[in-house]
Amino acid sequence: MSLGRRPVVLSCGEPAGIGPEIAASAWAALKDEIPLLWLGDPRHLPQGTAYEVVNDASQAAALSPRTLPVLAYDFGGLSVPGQPDPTHAQHVIDVIAAGVGLVRGGQAAALCTAPIHKKALMDGADFAYPGHTEYLAALGGVEDVVMMLASDQLRVVPATIHIALDQVPTALTPEKLRRTIEITHAGLRDMFGIAAPRLAVAGLNPHAGEGGAMGRQECDWIAPLLDQMRSEGFDLAGPLPADTMFHAAARARYDAAVAMYHDQALIPIKTLDFDRGVNVTLGLPFVRTSPDHGTAFDIAGKGIANPTSMIEAIKTAYRMAQST
Repeated sequence: MSLGRRPVVLSCGEPAGIGPEIAASAWAALKDEIPLLWLGDPRHLPQGTAYEVVNDASQAAALSPRTLPVLAYDFGGLSVPGQPDPTHAQHVIDVIAAGVGLVRGGQAAALCTAPIHKKALMDGADFAYPGHTEYLAALGGVEDVVMMLASDQLRVVPATIHIALDQVPTALTPEKLRRTIEITHAGLRDMFGIAAPRLAVAGLNPHAGEGGAMGRQECDWIAPLLDQMRSEGFDLAGPLPADTMFHAAARARYDAAVAMYHDQALIPIKTLDFDRGVNVTLGLPFVRTSPDHGTAFDIAGKGIANPTSMIEAIKTAYRMAQST
């Protein structure tokens, strides 16, 4: 099957969240452009969704775009919007694994995952991973992965992610920052088609430490590490004050920004392009994207969820698959 006919796999995510409805909306918007295959229990799709159950990915590619191809799983029981059911947890996990299998086996072009609810998975299936990304890394047989948030206006990578702010200085080691930069550089080259990636690296402290007056990490090891990597051929700017990295003129000088912690990275992109931000996992042996939002239990089932981030995630996944 050529890339043009291999579908992007959409995993269902948490059925009680907005995943099924934004998947249906995204399919309606993209059905004439990108072949899709949804994995989940079709009873969780919005009422009136035109779908057809298929046996494999090749069948999905052959269907008319008037129906959403579904590789069906029977989750059992009912799904109540906004109320996750622990009995569905293992099915959600199995769907993610199946989606990875289809992409790694060459039957699908890329994987786009709907949001999961980690507590529901832990309560219902003893889910042993901190989150979606760590589970995908295990399925891909890799240890080091990087979370990139991407839109047309900005690509940004946090070197540390879901940890308390007071833990960042300890978690942020030279080895950790080096691997983050290396994986980001390789991802931009191999999955975004940028031959010579330019990276801007933020400092950890205000004003990038201001020569040691506001923190020593920049002087003691961040700047020396970046100098060493520049000598190895990496195009790096920094360490830079984070408060001057994200205006339009600054963004024009780099292909991606590497930030030191979660909010330093996510506040700029969510301010610049809240609806169109896409979560991209770099370092996996397959293409994976997801919308940059959660399960949104408070609006699930009301038909008002905005599918824009899911649409952009699918588009990004398909473009990345074409570059690999």
